[in-house]
Amino acid sequence: MEITRRDFIKCSLVLGGSLLIPPSSLYGALSNAELQYPAYAKLEVEGELALRVEQAYSIFAECQLCPRQCGANRQDGERGFCRAPAKVMVYVAQPHFGEEVSLVGRGGSGTIFFSNCNLRCVFCQNWPIAHEGQGKEIRDEHLADLMIHLQKIGCHNINLVTPTHVMPNILNATRIAFHKGLRLPLVYNTSGYERVEILKLLDGIVDIYLPDMKYMESAKAAKYSSGASDYPEVTKKAIIEMNRQVGEHRVDKRGIAVRGLMIRHLVMPNRVAGTKKFVKWVADTLPKSTYVNIMNQYRVDYKAYNYPEIWRAITAEEFLEAMAWAVECGLSNLDPRSVTIYNIYSRQQRRGTKGDR
Repeated sequence: MEITRRDFIKCSLVLGGSLLIPPSSLYGALSNAELQYPAYAKLEVEGELALRVEQAYSIFAECQLCPRQCGANRQDGERGFCRAPAKVMVYVAQPHFGEEVSLVGRGGSGTIFFSNCNLRCVFCQNWPIAHEGQGKEIRDEHLADLMIHLQKIGCHNINLVTPTHVMPNILNATRIAFHKGLRLPLVYNTSGYERVEILKLLDGIVDIYLPDMKYMESAKAAKYSSGASDYPEVTKKAIIEMNRQVGEHRVDKRGIAVRGLMIRHLVMPNRVAGTKKFVKWVADTLPKSTYVNIMNQYRVDYKAYNYPEIWRAITAEEFLEAMAWAVECGLSNLDPRSVTIYNIYSRQQRRGTKGDR
């Protein structure tokens, strides 16, 4: 059975913002031969990473990290739209086995969930973290130690979930962790709502970009994501920049992702997400071999019950339709799990059709 992000959170010991790290005896540590030389290592050796950290931290004085550009002086204790302080807040950090197969491998994806969010969708499955800001405030040095621990227990990457509003902290912690031996690739696991100008600070630091593309229509984005009507156009530009930086999804001899772009698109009921437009945009704008995960994991949660258009799960027919559009557009690197689910639904549909005769 596939473990969803929602199940992962529920199974974690997170009361009071505790950080659950399972004992290292449960997971095999990576050998020296398996450790990669990640993108950020080169910048640190060249002296560039320290400059990027300084640039990033200066943004806190008048925060414009995300497209909302609210201008809060987080250095002086102000909290903007995301409600995040200047110190990083973490809800949980541990191996996650419900992510894409090439991120999980045998040791799991070293996932760090950051508190608060710059998008705050009405159907958010992680609303206690993203909307209420539950978590523990920690120093960058502690965040670096979490990264090192995840490496020691055998995780294949550092998976930074909802990182946008704490990007400066992440950069500083990565630099500290590198000097303590961190060699894992960084996965920037984002809603996709990113400023290109900020992404350019990450060029040469992030190894794997894992953005969502939630909607293709401004009205839908505004309605379901706290007025973010510019989401479709902003996210398109962001994904193009991500692709420029890291290129296509690449794996090592073990099948573990080491670099590249991996786009997620959640199929929503009643075609709310604009899936047909999404797959066409990818096919027309990016290489057709771009890694795309058409996801069937939409669940009714948080305030989605107040919106009749999205207050039910998607049907098998809606997922089959979405995958068929992707295939028709020529997308050739679809997520293996999505393809498996598609094949299962297709067989069930064929059996049902035969049974009706």
